[in-house]
Amino acid sequence: MNPAHAQTLRDLLRTQEVAALGTLHQGQPYVSMVPFALRPGSTDFIIHVSQLAAHTKDMLAHSQVSLLVIAPPTPEVMAQELARITVQGEAVQLVAGTPGHAAAKAAYLARFPQSEMMFGFSDFSLFAIVPESIRFVGGFAQATTISPETLAEVLS
Repeated sequence: MNPAHAQTLRDLLRTQEVAALGTLHQGQPYVSMVPFALRPGSTDFIIHVSQLAAHTKDMLAHSQVSLLVIAPPTPEVMAQELARITVQGEAVQLVAGTPGHAAAKAAYLARFPQSEMMFGFSDFSLFAIVPESIRFVGGFAQATTISPETLAEVLS
């Protein structure tokens, strides 16, 4: 990945707080919105979701998911030129007291401190979206597939 694309990707993931989450819902594609944080030292996308939400039930039934993070539109940039990353991966529930939960919670609360009270709700839980395949688009005709290892290098 060239340095300019690496910087665009870092900026995208550091400035955008919301992703579109794609799950399999009753045999059909389903897309919802989730706030996300990145777990320091890894490529995991951390989400905090309610057991009442359809996407949570979907992840528990079928762990393969997709996330899309996209730069905000601006008048001077065509929609097709917007920087974006699509992550295909596995949703892994992080149960309190298990390895990785505390670090994931800390990362999430560092980005969304206003969400602290939701950690007291029994129906909310953390999931790590562990990337398996990553497609980065840095602009019009500037698409590349990167590995989780490349993403880790970009984020370090």
